[in-house]
Amino acid sequence: MSADALPRPSAEAAEHSLALAALIRARIERSGGWIDFAQYMDLALYAPGLGYYVAGSTKLGGTGDFVTAPELTPLFARTLARGIAPLLDEGRGGDLLELGAGSGALACGLLRALDEAGALPRRYGILELSPELRQRQAARIAALPGELASRVHWLESLPDRIDGVVLGNEVLDALPVHLVVWDAEGVRQRGVIVRDGGFAFEDRPVLQGPLRTHAQALPVSAPYVSEINLRASALVDALARRLGRGALLFIDYGFGRAEYYHPQRVHGTLMCHYRHRAHDDVFFLPGLQDITAHVDFTAVAEVGIARGMQLLGYTTQAAYLIDLGITDLLARAQPGTVEYLRQVAPAQKLLSPAEMGELFKVIALGRDVSPPPGFSRGNLSRLL
Repeated sequence: MSADALPRPSAEAAEHSLALAALIRARIERSGGWIDFAQYMDLALYAPGLGYYVAGSTKLGGTGDFVTAPELTPLFARTLARGIAPLLDEGRGGDLLELGAGSGALACGLLRALDEAGALPRRYGILELSPELRQRQAARIAALPGELASRVHWLESLPDRIDGVVLGNEVLDALPVHLVVWDAEGVRQRGVIVRDGGFAFEDRPVLQGPLRTHAQALPVSAPYVSEINLRASALVDALARRLGRGALLFIDYGFGRAEYYHPQRVHGTLMCHYRHRAHDDVFFLPGLQDITAHVDFTAVAEVGIARGMQLLGYTTQAAYLIDLGITDLLARAQPGTVEYLRQVAPAQKLLSPAEMGELFKVIALGRDVSPPPGFSRGNLSRLL
């Protein structure tokens, strides 16, 4: 979709975007007229008080920019609890840490389902960068029974040690990525400059360092443009170093490396979301739109394994949820009833190959735990 066809913001929202654009321009000027794309994306999403994820705009649901699986149906959390409960049990009642908890829908659904299963975590930690979302989470969790709500606490940073389960649902895709260009001149990094009062791309050679090393090792042939997410690898590394006994569980859209850097994917996977419209103009209204990139799940697995973790499983979201019994849970609402009809369409979106079912993947990495349920149907670990 062309940016020209996107809805116009309110005057207040437009002023907010202009303020962030001015901050980005100042950063570019202080940096000699150029910043790499990862810095631009970081400012657009996380600049204090102005970035998309930390300012006060509504992001989730019908009035926001996109809808996540927990917002679609409570079946998602109830099904996911079936995969998490055994991991908590093996951790002898460990903690559950959710990264980026959105509206709090997933936290509430998991706590209710885990309570029913007799597998409540000792503590349910939430690491949330957005003040607006933290407020929404707190309001939602306050409506839970006291025994459940009392287990929830918010963190400002990662704890020194984690025993239990770390859950990231649509977290890795929102971390700033480097844009890399492979062409006749070799490997170059795509950055951002100011041109005619707006922003534009400019490519520069990639100097020695982790980015160049990673780029040179990738199976691509010029001409090619794609993303490298060093921030996601750093997060997985930090979590793996802190995990005592337990598992990391990530759900996101992405591919194994060979598919991610497929010869036909020559323009990468970068995408923007604004009021439920997807487009590729990363300079459109900075601060008012989401910017994401697909996840290289091979990189996620490599980091965890390098830190002594075991790959417990990797599969599609559809296979994972079906293996955990989402269709059985759906069947508990009598077919033909209003409740059944209310749940069946969202469930189909979670499972459909044309929607979230195949594009979204689930990966689990563990230490001193048995492989959890959810990966016996269509395990794709061989594709990493």
